[in-house]
Amino acid sequence: GVKLTGKLNGWTAPKDIILKLAGILTVKGGTGSIVEYFGEGTQSISCTGKATICNMGAEVGATTSLFPFDSRMADYLKMTGREDVAQLATGLADCLTADKETLSDPHKYYDTIIEIDLDTLEPHLNGPFTPDLAWPVSKMKEVVAEKDFVDELSATLVGSCTNSSYEDIDRAASIARQALKKGLKAKTQFIITPGSEMVYRTVQRDGQLDTLTEFGGVVFANACGPCIGMWKRMDIEEGEKNSIVTSFNRNFAKRNDGNPKTQAFVASPEMVTALAIGGKLTFNPMTDEVVNDKGEKVKLDAPSGKELPPKGFEKGITGFVAPAKDGAEVQVIVDPNSSRLQLLSPFAPWDGNDLTDLPLLLKAKGKCTTDHISMAGPWLRFRGHLDNISNNMFIGAINAFTDKPGEVKNTFTGEYKSIPEVARDYKARGINWIVVGDENYGEGSSREHAAMEPRFLGGRAVIAKSFARIHETNLKKQGMLPLTFANPVDYDKLREDDRLSLIGLSDIVCDKPVKLVIKHKDGTTEECILNHTFSPGQFEWFKAGSALNLIAKSQKS
Repeated sequence: GVKLTGKLNGWTAPKDIILKLAGILTVKGGTGSIVEYFGEGTQSISCTGKATICNMGAEVGATTSLFPFDSRMADYLKMTGREDVAQLATGLADCLTADKETLSDPHKYYDTIIEIDLDTLEPHLNGPFTPDLAWPVSKMKEVVAEKDFVDELSATLVGSCTNSSYEDIDRAASIARQALKKGLKAKTQFIITPGSEMVYRTVQRDGQLDTLTEFGGVVFANACGPCIGMWKRMDIEEGEKNSIVTSFNRNFAKRNDGNPKTQAFVASPEMVTALAIGGKLTFNPMTDEVVNDKGEKVKLDAPSGKELPPKGFEKGITGFVAPAKDGAEVQVIVDPNSSRLQLLSPFAPWDGNDLTDLPLLLKAKGKCTTDHISMAGPWLRFRGHLDNISNNMFIGAINAFTDKPGEVKNTFTGEYKSIPEVARDYKARGINWIVVGDENYGEGSSREHAAMEPRFLGGRAVIAKSFARIHETNLKKQGMLPLTFANPVDYDKLREDDRLSLIGLSDIVCDKPVKLVIKHKDGTTEECILNHTFSPGQFEWFKAGSALNLIAKSQKS
């Protein structure tokens, strides 16, 4: 339970709540937990502000996040054409809020309680390279000096699914509007990425985009954009150390621009816009002055903004194409020479036997996010072609035996090659393989390809100390076995040339653990116990070869 007291005010935004919480819990602190927000402070947060916080629940590993239903949620539902849902939820409000007993004695009902006072909460900057490295804005001057971060900002970016609501853009525009009146413009490259067609058309109609572009901003397409690396930078060289600030949700190395030296920090849209004016990580809009075009020192006022558009939302272009009423005659024709599209072939179903004597493809060390497993950016042009995009598999993962990224030993040839090359060689030999991971394996984006690629190239199981929940489920859906060490220190038993056997797979449906037998190159063996979270229904995915296989089978029967 996260108890919110007080009220958001001044420069503090909903984003700062989850940034603060990430600093407390870390990226794995919420794993296996539901995060429920309660207390009077929840009432000072808009519906889309609550959505921002819940969106970033993935950044602390949470299974899901909850806020109590309130009138602000109902207003949003009505404004977006879902009045029937608003009426239904309002009628069931007692069921959609915490019970009185819980609120009067929360320690009795929550496993852990974290209290955040919104009256005193500061704006935060989190980063670089991980969203749980939390810094209050007032501490940035000493942090930058101590950590040797690049103070000068090369770019500031507002948008993404996390922070591009009407309210977000309106509050950012309020800062840009007052800046223009005070003779100020963005000092940095300033990019705005509306998260939806509806928001884009609405802020275009209501003038916020005009204000932001006059301020010096450039509007990108309303899509994921730089948040997943779809950003070709022309202002820096590859490997050049630089700092950026975004209102996105993640900031792993190379994620935004493909440059491992870009230090990305995450903040609210309001703070990002203010830092575009200050031009430095150390700029604090609550206390610092800036010099305008007349040489005068001026100070920014706190942002303001409307929660919902007074004229309602513009729908814009929906892009929806209704499917054929009868799809039996529909053919999907793909050019066999296409490098970007490829028809999927079903993965093979499980043969009912234990997996024995499989090589260890990779023992990943430290952080292994879905970006490490399947990088985005330029690679996304191949996301419709599983074979081609699989050439990025694990190229960012650190090999625990060499401390180098993207290369492993081929245990048949003795050569060190890229991980996709070695996996393809094993596949050509008809040999499946296993990957071993560290803590919170697969954190970050819910990137399906991070599960599809290992399955496509012959992977059968991933054994880790712990998993990020979404990726764990994605592995199951692709017919793989996500398993965890019952004793995390057993991770240390794995050696580079090991052969691994998973024994007792048929008992998974009975909720029994799996036995891992490790055969070392010197002929010795070790055993350890592996746990799993398969439900009976999910185990059917594994048996069928994938969730899609099971769906297809059920439709035929």
